[in-house]
Amino acid sequence: MFNNGTIEGVSINPLARHTDPRGWLVEAFRQDGLSPENHPVMGYISATEAGMVRGPHEHIEQTDLFAFIGPSNFKVYMWDNRKNSPTYRNRLVIVAGEDDPRSLLIPPGVVHAYKNVGAVRGIVTNFPNRLFAGKDKREKVDEIRYENIPDTEYILD
Repeated sequence: MFNNGTIEGVSINPLARHTDPRGWLVEAFRQDGLSPENHPVMGYISATEAGMVRGPHEHIEQTDLFAFIGPSNFKVYMWDNRKNSPTYRNRLVIVAGEDDPRSLLIPPGVVHAYKNVGAVRGIVTNFPNRLFAGKDKREKVDEIRYENIPDTEYILD
């Protein structure tokens, strides 16, 4: 059973959308706003269809730095699975995206998932501090996946 509450090490920050006649621009992250151990080493962009879910999963070493900007809105779920954390067994759920652009820094050991709760395909960017599958993609992927485990305790509502 999880308790609703904050999760130590998770950072949720508003993203300012700067708009002009050409469109808009958002600074997804700035190096001077992150501690060195969280500096990104790669970036990727994903598209998630309306109503679809990604996760839940967690990382052993990797910190994720997501930017939910839009289009669409996402319900983001986080569960603190770190036994040594003061917020162990807390669950945090937020909505971020088109209506409320946010960045989320999610440390290792925090299980996370997101669902596109909007009516259109949504775009999410991630700037993790570890390379996917290591240098030249020759290492084991740093990921524990829970979405296909029967009776998982990581439930999305």
